[in-house]
Amino acid sequence: MGNSRSRAGPRGRWQLLGEEQAEVDRLFDALASEASGLGGSARAFSLQVLQSHVGEALPAGMVARLYEGMRRVDLTGKAQAPSQRVSQEQFTVSLSHLLKGDSEEKSAMILKMLSEAGGPVRAREVLKFTEDLVGSVAHVLAHRQELRGWSAKEASGASPRVRALAARLLSELKLPGGEAFLSPQWLDCECDQAAIQDWVSRVPHVATFLSVVVHKGLLVLCSSLPLATLVPERFVEQGREVESVLDVLSVIYVNSHLPREWQRRWRLLFSAEIHGHSFSQLCGRITQRGPCVAVLEDHGGHVFGGFASCSWEVKPQFQGDSRCFLFSVCPSMAVYTHTGYNDHYMYLNHGQQTIPNGLGMGGQHHYFGLWVDTDFGKGHSKAKPTCTTYSSPQLSAQEDFQFDKMEVWAVGDPEELQLAQSKKSILDVDPEAQALLEITGRARHSEGLRQVPEDDQ
Repeated sequence: MGNSRSRAGPRGRWQLLGEEQAEVDRLFDALASEASGLGGSARAFSLQVLQSHVGEALPAGMVARLYEGMRRVDLTGKAQAPSQRVSQEQFTVSLSHLLKGDSEEKSAMILKMLSEAGGPVRAREVLKFTEDLVGSVAHVLAHRQELRGWSAKEASGASPRVRALAARLLSELKLPGGEAFLSPQWLDCECDQAAIQDWVSRVPHVATFLSVVVHKGLLVLCSSLPLATLVPERFVEQGREVESVLDVLSVIYVNSHLPREWQRRWRLLFSAEIHGHSFSQLCGRITQRGPCVAVLEDHGGHVFGGFASCSWEVKPQFQGDSRCFLFSVCPSMAVYTHTGYNDHYMYLNHGQQTIPNGLGMGGQHHYFGLWVDTDFGKGHSKAKPTCTTYSSPQLSAQEDFQFDKMEVWAVGDPEELQLAQSKKSILDVDPEAQALLEITGRARHSEGLRQVPEDDQ
């Protein structure tokens, strides 16, 4: 069992380690046993068997795509007609290529899932495949209870967020002539394997989502799936549950653009629903709390926000660094990073008479890429044609917008923030303690002797 060698087979087996191969063999044995019980061949299985084994874990359409890809694997290299059932060697090669293959092998499998001829295919077929893939990720994570606190709202079928993420992924596809996929007029253009291979190599979400579907759909080699950095664990104050404006797909997308060390956990710092529509509450809950993601939904249904790579501080100067970015979730998904034009990454001010008071990211005073006013519930997103700092378009439905829903999530481990803060004196962290010391007439004996914290230099 499994000692045969062929043009496709050996390479597939060499990519699997011994324990991995044994697990794949056990899964095939289970499928073959089910096939035998239905009167089929003992060493091959049908689509009916695969659908029965997967059950409700994956949408039927994605199970059919996986099956078609497997049975179209040509072990002879002679371009023979696809087999009617999936053999053990085809099964092994398929899983090996989907989970551990390079961009060439993955793109070949994708084309087999799309076309019996193995390509080329129309761009609209690639779009439908991408929508099925994205929807299947949300579906299987919900079914396997791997949402890690997030919701899978609107995840069934081609929901708006499924379509938004699929469109974002497909926008990176370059057609054979080298043109970028820009609008629906390109849907009838043909895509060959070279175009699909280039797409897979440049858009890591495609390979990652294929891995999620196979790992969690078939329950095979799950230990090699880095789910902790794909879907961050969601933490909310005990007894204060709130439905986020972000679903699991939008969280996966935004989280993938964070520095890797901050991708594992998101902790709710502020929610207008929980903490009230108060700019003072917002400032009090997000300052000195490390890197965080702010997101809001305006009255026009647009969902957007920004990533702050440094702790927010209330001060009349711009702050932050080039790791900051703005993003959109709905009606489209996109991330907008720094242009290098200026360093207006973050701005938070309150209680000043002569300069703007509010929270802003990108652009300039009175013309921010994202602005939340101290009159909480009002803001603007001004970009004509784009924000100078992040090259982002207008993110809101209207340039001057109103909103009720806003959230701020700290990202990363709390221990990392505590370690960073431990390098400061308590008098640096807590100005009230410093003021109390001065009122009582006690001197700060260490002043002038200790090293100034790096971020205060």
